[in-house]
Amino acid sequence: MKLGLALYPNLLTDDNLRFARQLGVTHIVAWMPLPPGNGLWELDDLVRLRSRIESFGLKLAAVENIPPSHWDKILLGAPGREQQVEKVKQTIRNLGKAGIPCLGYYFSIVGVWGHWRNGESGGGRGDAGIKSFDYDRVKDAPPLVRGRIWGGHRWNDPVPEQVVGPVDVETMWERLTWFLQRVVPVAEEAGVTLAAHPDDPPVPVLRGIARPLTSPEALDRLTNIVDSPCNAIEFCQGTVAEMGANVVEVIRRLGSRKKIAYVHFRNIRGAAPKCDEVFIDEGDVDMMAAMRAYEAVGFDGVMIPDHTPNMSCAAPWHAGMAFAIGYMRAALTRLDNDSELWDT
Repeated sequence: MKLGLALYPNLLTDDNLRFARQLGVTHIVAWMPLPPGNGLWELDDLVRLRSRIESFGLKLAAVENIPPSHWDKILLGAPGREQQVEKVKQTIRNLGKAGIPCLGYYFSIVGVWGHWRNGESGGGRGDAGIKSFDYDRVKDAPPLVRGRIWGGHRWNDPVPEQVVGPVDVETMWERLTWFLQRVVPVAEEAGVTLAAHPDDPPVPVLRGIARPLTSPEALDRLTNIVDSPCNAIEFCQGTVAEMGANVVEVIRRLGSRKKIAYVHFRNIRGAAPKCDEVFIDEGDVDMMAAMRAYEAVGFDGVMIPDHTPNMSCAAPWHAGMAFAIGYMRAALTRLDNDSELWDT
């Protein structure tokens, strides 16, 4: 297994690439790292991105998430989705030509939800800032309005503000199936693995929009839509734990089918509809048992900390990531030592 770090566009700096190298990680997951452009990511830009990361002695493991403007009509099942999917296909081809092996994506109209809690509002251990979700806080949120900012990005075309939805779960499955049937064959040809992120938080409906990937059974269903090694899961361990599932069992089931593309290795306390993203060593998941499960199924991909609590210091993000990576490296070392003991 390989250790990696996820970098958002504002974090994809020379200093942070050096920081990653200093931590001893070998891979980077770049979160939506390029400007949206004209509905696709160009080959030259992707090659420059990969080359820049490699210049720091690191490898680009995956590009994570697609700008909403690249596929909003696909997500909405709206006219124009055929044109958009052709551009998504070209992005996938360009990723393959650029030597970038994986595209993580999140097939969601509403996106990730949660709120940050800091010391005075009842944060994490030692008043660390943590990300939490409480359905009671959002159950009465207004419907999503198209034409406004979504996930820090605008929808593709300037349209009059209009309510999106409601959308039922089978409609979302129909749209996801339509998408995968068209892009997975292209991914196979390009040598790119498509990795779907589960719905975070895994609650059935938010703002009137159904969320299909809220259970281990749903993850199985997605990987069976198109039977291909390129149709896999971006295994967010924290989100799977939020489902109330037995994380080790889900790792074994998906991992034995080689359906785990890469891992968000984080811990949580509680489960949907109310949960907290806590330090890696204090949540409900036995992280060492999870590590052993990945090893047992032969997973040899990249693991990143994903989110971490913000610590009270001059560099709260860096401290949180360093703590998580140190824990993960120690866990892998123990795993290796345990294996050597068994071998003898």
